[in-house]
Amino acid sequence: MKKVTKICCIGAGYVGGPTMSVIASQCPEIKVTVVDINAERINQWNDSNLDNLPVYEPGLSEIVATTRGKNLFFSTEVDKAIDEAEIIFISVNTPTKTYGKGKGQAADLKFIELCARNIARVAKNDKIVVEKSTLPVRTASAIKSILDNTGNGVAFEILSNPEFLAEGTAIEDLLKADRVLIGGDETASGKEAKNTLSAIYEHWLPKERILQTNVWSSELSKLVANAFLAQRVSSINSISALCEKTDANVAEVSRAIGYDSRIGSKFLNSSVGFGGSCFQKDILNLVYIASSFGLQEVADYWEQVIIMNDYQKRRFAENIISTLYNTVSGKKIVFFGWAFKKDTNDTRESAAIYVADALLEERAEIVVYDPKVSEKQIYADLDYLNTRTPEENRRLLKVTKQPIEAIQDAHAIAILTEWDEFKNYDWSEIFKNMLKPAFVFDGRRLLDKESMTELGFNYYKIGES
Repeated sequence: MKKVTKICCIGAGYVGGPTMSVIASQCPEIKVTVVDINAERINQWNDSNLDNLPVYEPGLSEIVATTRGKNLFFSTEVDKAIDEAEIIFISVNTPTKTYGKGKGQAADLKFIELCARNIARVAKNDKIVVEKSTLPVRTASAIKSILDNTGNGVAFEILSNPEFLAEGTAIEDLLKADRVLIGGDETASGKEAKNTLSAIYEHWLPKERILQTNVWSSELSKLVANAFLAQRVSSINSISALCEKTDANVAEVSRAIGYDSRIGSKFLNSSVGFGGSCFQKDILNLVYIASSFGLQEVADYWEQVIIMNDYQKRRFAENIISTLYNTVSGKKIVFFGWAFKKDTNDTRESAAIYVADALLEERAEIVVYDPKVSEKQIYADLDYLNTRTPEENRRLLKVTKQPIEAIQDAHAIAILTEWDEFKNYDWSEIFKNMLKPAFVFDGRRLLDKESMTELGFNYYKIGES
C-alpha cells in the first residue's frame, strides 16, 4: 500500500470543499489541493474574510482557517494539481439531463467525462481516481474505459467513494461518519487502491466503519440511501395532508410510529417538502435506471416519492391563496427562509422557490429574508424556472436583510426554512406591524400553535387542522 502525500479534488462545490477541508485537517502530512475552473469560486475559498466562503456549514470556516495555506490549497491550476496528485477525487456537478435520451431523469455526465479526458491527457504516472460525485451505476467502468484508451500508458484504478453528508451538519457527518463506502475492482491492484484510500479515512475513523464493496454496489448504494430517506419524508408528508383534514396532529402521529424500533424516529418531521442537491436528482436517476432495465413497476414506485413531494409544495402554496380569500394579487407576503434547510446557504430544489413561483403567478408581492442566502442567488433561482421575465421577478419579489422591518403592512408570513432565529423573534411586535387579520403559514412546524393564536395570528401549521 503506497503512502499518499498529495491528493487533489476537481470541483470546489458543496462536496469537494468541505470534504477536502476535513481530510486536510485530519491528515496534516498530506497536501490537499482543491481545483476548479470557476475562478470566482476559488477566490471565495481563498478570501481572507471567512464569512465569504462559497459554502456555509457550521464548523467549516474554523477548519479552513487552520489548514488553508498549510496543507490545504484552492487553485484554478487544474493540470498542475492532476500531475502532482497520487489520488484524484472527481467532485463535479452531475445535474439531471435537460436534453435527449433520459431528459428529466438521467444524470448528465458530460462534466465527468471532461474530467476523465483531462486526467488522461495530463497524467504521466499511475493514479487512483475516485468518484466523489453522485453517479449512476456503471459510471466507473465508463471512466476507466476513457482513461485506459486515451491515457499515456498510465495505470489507473477507479474507485467509488460516495458522500453521505447532510448539508447543515456536513462537518459533523464527515468527522463522525456512520460509514465510509469505498467501491473498487476485486483485483489485487483494486484491493490495494481501496486500502490506500481507506488508510486516509482511518486517520480519524475506526476501520470497521469503512466498508469496501465492488464498484457497482457502491454507486447504487448512494442512490438507494437518498431514495429511502426521501421516501420517509414523502410518506409523512402524505399523512400531514390527511391530518389537516381531520383532528389528527402529524407530530403526534410521527412520535407514535417513531417509537416503533422497526421504524425509528428520524426523517419523520413533516414539512413543506424536501429539497437539496441530492434527493430529487438521485431518485430520478434511480427511476431512469430501473426503467432502462425494463423494471417499470420499480420506476413507478420511486417516482411516486417525487410526485408526493411536488404535491406538498403545491398544496402549501394553494393553502396560502385559498386562506387569503382566494386572491394574493397585490398582497405582501414575507418569506422567512429561502435555503432548503437551516445551517446551509444551498438553495437547490428548495421548496421556497416553487412556493414563491406559484404565488408570483398570482401576482403576490413577496419579500424574502434568509440569513445566509444572497439576493443574487434568490433571483437566479427564480430566473432559472423561466416562468416570468427577470424584470418581472425583480418587480414582484424583493430581498431584504432586515426581516422585522420587512413585515410592516404585510398580509402574511410564510416560514419556508427552519432557521433557529425565527423562534426567537418578538412575534407580538411582528403582529402589531402586520395588516389585520395577520396570517402565518408555518411550513416547517417551527412555532407553537397555541402561543401564536393567543397573540392574535391566524396561524396555520402544516400537518394540523
